[in-house]
Amino acid sequence: MTVSTPELCPYRLVLEHVTSRWGVMVLIELLERSHRFSELRRAVGRVSAKGVSEKMLTQTLQTLERDGLVHRDAKPVIPPRVDYSLTELGREAAEQVRTLARWTKDRMADVEQARQTYDEARAARSHDEARAASTRAS
Repeated sequence: MTVSTPELCPYRLVLEHVTSRWGVMVLIELLERSHRFSELRRAVGRVSAKGVSEKMLTQTLQTLERDGLVHRDAKPVIPPRVDYSLTELGREAAEQVRTLARWTKDRMADVEQARQTYDEARAARSHDEARAASTRAS
């Protein structure tokens, strides 16, 4: 199946939403329990040096809500209270994302070793190619 435009690949958009930088963090945090916006912002922000902006978190939550993964519960009280939780669909997605996040954490040493091996081999190839070009130019 060869499909190249997002309009023809709705699953691709959902995958982008679920695996986006903040989508992953939101889904994993909401697996534990529901959160108010500010609680969720703090929890998600702990995993990033910069944290997440209100705008970005709002956009992420709206996108996940539209996809049916997050439920927004606005309570008519003063001051307003809004809680975010996962839907059943969201819980399924969050479990998958959490599994991938755990795998990444568990296998990070192997990834770093592979990167080092790749970088060293690439540097050696570049060095050999530069030397060959120099020899040809002489």
